Amino acid sequence: MKYTQLGRTGLKVSRLVLGTMNFGPQTDESDSHAIMDAALDAGINFFDTANVYGWGENKGRTESIIGNWFAKGGDRRDKVVIATKVYANMAPDGQPAWPNHDKLSALNIRRAVDASLKRLQTDHIDLYQFHHIDRDTPFEEIWQAIDTLVQQGKILYAGSSNFPGYKIAQANEIAARRGGTIGLVSEQCLYNLAERRAEMEVIPAAQDYGLGVIPWSPLHGGLLGGILKKEVQGGRRASGRAADTLKDPAARAQVQAYEDLLDKHGLEPGEVALAWLLTRPGVTGPIVGPRTAEQLESALRAVELELGEELLAGLDEVFPGPGPSPEAFAW
Repeated sequence: MKYTQLGRTGLKVSRLVLGTMNFGPQTDESDSHAIMDAALDAGINFFDTANVYGWGENKGRTESIIGNWFAKGGDRRDKVVIATKVYANMAPDGQPAWPNHDKLSALNIRRAVDASLKRLQTDHIDLYQFHHIDRDTPFEEIWQAIDTLVQQGKILYAGSSNFPGYKIAQANEIAARRGGTIGLVSEQCLYNLAERRAEMEVIPAAQDYGLGVIPWSPLHGGLLGGILKKEVQGGRRASGRAADTLKDPAARAQVQAYEDLLDKHGLEPGEVALAWLLTRPGVTGPIVGPRTAEQLESALRAVELELGEELLAGLDEVFPGPGPSPEAFAW
């Protein structure tokens, strides 16, 4: 495994991040523990989750599965940089949140941290991420809450997720004015070959403020994992984001061109999609969310995959980026 610093911090993390969103809803606890063991054995030390994972009636279940794994001992907790998130309504789906039981008020942050610590069976969270912007809570209040938690030893670093570029700037400018607050150290955003809009504003802002970029959905819901070949072979059919994209004939032709290009080079689409992200400026490492041990093994191969200039140019032809801001939208 290869490692890098998380943004401007001294924290060293693996170039692949183990995503745990499937733990509970799609992967049972025993298999989830086996995947985490395999990831740790392979050198992955960066695990990502969220308080809402488990979904439906089981929000929080994923954190509990991780906590039970930590409780097995064997230095599991000491070896892992654990990242979780706060923002979501933790009530069962369809039920409104009780006042101050969601978003980023100081009260909810305090309550949510304590609940996550209990489920994770740990005394601190390494990276505490804001899962979404909160338009109603000023950053002065958010940073006051975070500073208190850092002083209490309950969290070490704060990060953002799904933030636009201007909010990254606003958050860190206010942190700097307060003094003594390190501010955001990472941004977790939707970024992959098929979805490159983050290159216009989010990633430049992250780079300027020293945030590590952690892409989620690196295969765009399976779209970049050889989905058309799998359809022909009678394997897993597209669903969710991938299925919606493939309804557009032009997008389907684009994905076909992508698979044809990689077939010509004798490479696996999913592994190339991950390896491409590892070449991108500012990227710490993509989040991989394996449902099985086999999927984890495929992701691990991407870390060692070297993409030549010809292939990188071909990928840009198939999936051109938006270009820099403001030129991408100004002229």
